[in-house]
Amino acid sequence: MSDFVQGGQITEAKQALDRLRTNMRVTIKGKDNVIEQVLTCLVAGGHLLIEDLPGVGKTTLAYSLARSMDCAFSRIQFTSDLLPGDVTGVAIYDETIKEFIFKKGPVFANVVLADEINRATPKTQSALLEVMDRARVTVDGEAHAVGTPFMVFATQNPVDYEGTFPLPESQMDRFLMRLQMGYPLAADELDILRTARLAYDSIALNPVITRGDVLKLQALAQQVFVEESVLDYILKIVAATRTEAEFKAGASVRGGLALKVAAQARALVNGRDFVVPEDVTELVGPVLAHRLGLARQTSDALEERRAVTATLRRIVTSLPTPV
Repeated sequence: MSDFVQGGQITEAKQALDRLRTNMRVTIKGKDNVIEQVLTCLVAGGHLLIEDLPGVGKTTLAYSLARSMDCAFSRIQFTSDLLPGDVTGVAIYDETIKEFIFKKGPVFANVVLADEINRATPKTQSALLEVMDRARVTVDGEAHAVGTPFMVFATQNPVDYEGTFPLPESQMDRFLMRLQMGYPLAADELDILRTARLAYDSIALNPVITRGDVLKLQALAQQVFVEESVLDYILKIVAATRTEAEFKAGASVRGGLALKVAAQARALVNGRDFVVPEDVTELVGPVLAHRLGLARQTSDALEERRAVTATLRRIVTSLPTPV
């Protein structure tokens, strides 16, 4: 074991995460890899964007995670008429005390489901920028902390869909990871047809970990050991995106840090106190793809996403893996 984390802590963390994984499997059928990536993002203390077609279980996934933890949960349905104050809260004048008081918005929760985030206007989308970066909301010059842990679990339909507003690069950069659900296998979908209902909030799941457990897991992930050769491997991947002609611009320093943090979290999710190269390679797409754009013009967002992912895969394949 490394000098950073004791074996007993790793065992307890793995047990807690396995309880979470098992609980989510009750409602999320046949998507073990997606569940692992969601847990990785949670343990890393990051925000998650699920981008896929409507009706494949994005909201159910978020709700299952939230209900599996003893944390405050809120859901915001993003629409074109939603205002920034509807998300963050507003200052209201109280006649009884002759003062303005701050009425907290739904963003004041531990897990915030931002459902169909790209259906809101850019002005409303920007209301999440500060809170996703600093875990606070500033209204009339006064900062209000939203508490810890804090995770924005956003869903969005493909940007080619009518009535959507693409998230700006600054907003995309706030998400640690972007994932896709995809359709379930036939056997899993048959199981869903037998047991599931249309209403996600009819899901009956009991919490299996506490808010304190989440904070301990996030603190422990920061102590997971990353060997120098693995750090160099991360740097080479990031540097390669900056010289890749296919990309408009390479990954930022923040992107490299995000890849390291996510790899530490994945190691912990898999019961290790050290990062292995596989932790990095498995997360290159989910962590970096949404931060990169093609140098060439394309009108199809799905095509661009596939091209970016394919180029990242080629970069990883071309680099020697640390031994």
